[in-house]
Amino acid sequence: MKKAVFFTSALILMCSAFWAPTPPDKSVQSTHTKIDGVTLVAPPQPFPSDPIKEINEIGAGWITCVPYGFVRFGSNDIRYNLSFQWWGERKEGIEKTIEYAHQNGVKVMLKPQIWSPDGWIGDFSLNTEKEWEKWEEELTDYILFYAQLATENDVELFCFATEMKAHMAARPQFFRDLIPKIRELYCGDLTYSANWDNYQSVPFWDGLDYIGLSAYFPVNEKKTPTVPYLVKQWKEEERSLSAYSALQQKPILFTEYGYLSVDGSGGKTWLLEKEVKRLAINEQAQANCFEALYEVFGAKSYWAGGFIWKWFPHGKGGEGYNERDYTPQGKQASEVIKRYYSKW
Repeated sequence: MKKAVFFTSALILMCSAFWAPTPPDKSVQSTHTKIDGVTLVAPPQPFPSDPIKEINEIGAGWITCVPYGFVRFGSNDIRYNLSFQWWGERKEGIEKTIEYAHQNGVKVMLKPQIWSPDGWIGDFSLNTEKEWEKWEEELTDYILFYAQLATENDVELFCFATEMKAHMAARPQFFRDLIPKIRELYCGDLTYSANWDNYQSVPFWDGLDYIGLSAYFPVNEKKTPTVPYLVKQWKEEERSLSAYSALQQKPILFTEYGYLSVDGSGGKTWLLEKEVKRLAINEQAQANCFEALYEVFGAKSYWAGGFIWKWFPHGKGGEGYNERDYTPQGKQASEVIKRYYSKW
């Protein structure tokens, strides 16, 4: 049964009052000035030990939890929170992850995200009004299920969808109608994650607290870019982001950002991913990309911070870890991140 279970009137009334969730141990509350986060990869099995320790060591004050929903192109059936899914993506695993985070003074963004084996979800589309209505009913149930979970577990930030480019363009009113439904259940901050190339096409930022971006801007054309080169490459994009933030009167949050540790890191990531196995490992390129991003945006008041993609709970060499992948764990980039995150 996937229908969202709505709260009692008493719990809904709680959402209309002032809400400021705090970690159980007030001595470790975050005082960070930026959202200095990592996206924690959900494990197949329960954590053998507290996964937040290593995250604390780099100075991160936030994590993202991503409970995936799955769909086939041409279908309007979303599958999620099922027994065969990885433990960390099911309700019990998400709740335990949030518990670990709050016990360590780390805040949480919950980011339910639709994934398809058939292609990028931003290209997902349907043909008939009936198909769209059924899909949107399923999508609403999926999102509200996690909005409820977010409220029950004092989650500080909720990103209700990611990179749904074609759907948003075809049926923007659905998203406008969905936002107040989420607000009825969830009282924390709210955002949406737009792809880096179409954030200016999102018509509902006025209803959210942050302009959220999957920030994979291609700013490099070299094997090992220097920091000054990357800073220069960022200038045009930074000006555009600054102007757009001022226009919308909203801070900008990088809901996802990160770099492969290979030659050409910081370039067209979607192309690098396709050939990543044959690219040379290049930790310096990855580290320089992080350094330049922080140098460009760290002091900008409109930039709220962001969440590194991605962080494995079992550390370097653990399940899922890859020397060429996005994770900075055990690589030169981790020291760059620690320097900035600890400062924030």
